[in-house]
Amino acid sequence: MATAETEALLGMMPFARVLGVEQVSATPQEVVGRVSWHPELCTSFGVLHGGVLMALADSIGAYCAVLNLPEGAGTSTIESKTNFLRAVRSGYVEARARPLHVGRTTIVVDTELRDDQGKLVARVTQTQAVLAAKPA
Repeated sequence: MATAETEALLGMMPFARVLGVEQVSATPQEVVGRVSWHPELCTSFGVLHGGVLMALADSIGAYCAVLNLPEGAGTSTIESKTNFLRAVRSGYVEARARPLHVGRTTIVVDTELRDDQGKLVARVTQTQAVLAAKPA
């Protein structure tokens, strides 16, 4: 059963719901979420697809950016860099996103993805544009 916080995240990003992303915790300093391994999310040899890992990191990183936005502003990913370090063949992947830079026009977020044994699976650095609130 999803928490109210997870529902808030998934309400902003319906694709995260399709992937089964769950929010574990969220503060402006750190957002943690996870996705479970399922055969439908895999590529060859039962390995969790890299696109799933990237989507998890983008979703959790974007939520971290949202929590650091000025009142009324929005955000959109404008750049993302992923290093894949190991395959995931079972269990789950947990993403931990932290802001590296919170500026007037961009927010840079670093996201570590670890398997259920705590081993580093991937590292993602993304830049989010800060989109000014539209006048009413």
